[in-house]
Amino acid sequence: MGEKLNSTVRSTGRSRVRGTITTEPTGTGRTATTGPARVPVVVHSEDPISRAGTVSQLRLHPEIDLRDVTESAVPGTVAVLIGETPDESTLTSLRRLVRGEGAHAVLVVRNLREAELLEVIECGVGAVVWRHEATEQRLLQAVLAAAQGDGDLPADLLGRLLNRVATMQRSAAQQTGTPVAGLVPREVDVLRLVAEGLDTAEIAEELAYSERTVKNVMHGITTRLHLRNRAHAVAYALREGYI
Repeated sequence: MGEKLNSTVRSTGRSRVRGTITTEPTGTGRTATTGPARVPVVVHSEDPISRAGTVSQLRLHPEIDLRDVTESAVPGTVAVLIGETPDESTLTSLRRLVRGEGAHAVLVVRNLREAELLEVIECGVGAVVWRHEATEQRLLQAVLAAAQGDGDLPADLLGRLLNRVATMQRSAAQQTGTPVAGLVPREVDVLRLVAEGLDTAEIAEELAYSERTVKNVMHGITTRLHLRNRAHAVAYALREGYI
């Protein structure tokens, strides 16, 4: 698997949303400058105290645009779901938010069993935060990573994911026959390196591709197979026996 962390599941990544600076004419003949793009965030929790605490922490950061759960979703919204463990109700909400509304998802939970891990990823979760680690900076890091389509998993959860990957690889190696069609060799090569923890630049160097080519390959995989992000693409490749 390699010792590098996957950019889709890195535990130490510090993603940031880059804003754009634009100028617009004003009535005085001068130009007005807009600040960095803000990330729309909606916090979901059945516990009003947990929700209020999370909202108060995120509100401190100007790059966050907090929205009420009753407001219509806007493109790029990050949905933060807070709970004890991802039960069927939570998974249903995740599917609705990600697939139905196109949101990015951050899951804040107390427990996550190994059997639920790939299912949570396939629901569209790009970032997971343990409740006992949900500090202001930790929440901000996870939200910004999710907004950019990156991943952010706790180190211990990442270790469990890697063990799960190794188990599935051994199982696939023992099976006979050809995996279900869906990925061409170049796509398999890229996803194998993603699963090993390489970022876009490192994958490009390893395969002697340009970074644009690597991004195009990933875009082609996720678009053609209706996958939501890199983590989902890796989960698909594992399930189908490609890696």
